[in-house]
Amino acid sequence: MEELDPPRFEELGPIRVAGLGESYTDATSRSIPALWQRFDPYLGKIAGQIGGVTFGVLTPGSPADHFDYVCAVQVSDFSTLPADFVKMDLPKQKYAVFPHHGHISTLRQTWGQIWNKWLPATKRRIAAASRLERYSAEFRLDRPGGVEIWIPIKD
Repeated sequence: MEELDPPRFEELGPIRVAGLGESYTDATSRSIPALWQRFDPYLGKIAGQIGGVTFGVLTPGSPADHFDYVCAVQVSDFSTLPADFVKMDLPKQKYAVFPHHGHISTLRQTWGQIWNKWLPATKRRIAAASRLERYSAEFRLDRPGGVEIWIPIKD
């Protein structure tokens, strides 16, 4: 298992994102790649898409082990998007940003290190905001790199 790099701190937003979403639990989260497969044909063809970065947007749900996950891109507006798209305005937020160096199949390990090592060892507190997986335009399934985890933090 890779060691977790120290985070860098960045501010993001406000931004508007849109894409396909589903609700998951920890037990069902292994089916998130299927959501990405459904979203893939839209990439580069979404009206108002800004850039080539994609986001996995995780919003905690209720009960505690439930969360919503949206495969999304940044968009300029919501007016011409498909009806089944989830549309989200992400407010300005400060994040702790962790690069994921391994293959995408080991992303859960990086999440685990953030929650089980970094968070208990830091004085930082998590903000009540969406968590992000940020996939650069250079990200490819067949090789490591191009992925970051963005954890919302309080000042």
